[in-house]
Amino acid sequence: MNQQVSTGDELLLALSALANPHRLRILASLSEGRNYVSQLAREIGISRPLLHMHLKRLEAAGLITGSLELSEDGKAMKYFEVVPFVLHLSPEIIARLAGSLSDEDSKRT
Repeated sequence: MNQQVSTGDELLLALSALANPHRLRILASLSEGRNYVSQLAREIGISRPLLHMHLKRLEAAGLITGSLELSEDGKAMKYFEVVPFVLHLSPEIIARLAGSLSDEDSKRT
């Protein structure tokens, strides 16, 4: 099942989450399959605290999902994977979604 944005607020969340090179690299890495935080941080070359910040943004936008699992030695490991999504943008789609922006988001500059 593909996730699609259906409101202006969801569109802003998705575009904001995608507007960062680290987050694009995270999505690119996760598109190859799910991965856990420590391995993902090593692959991308960023610290785990910075990675966690970016993962939270991507998860809030609904672009990835995380799950906590126990390893064979009993360690808790957080795995993330991409939620399949498609973004189609056109002036008509933006005009339709702009009408559903919340007041708070429409006041942003």
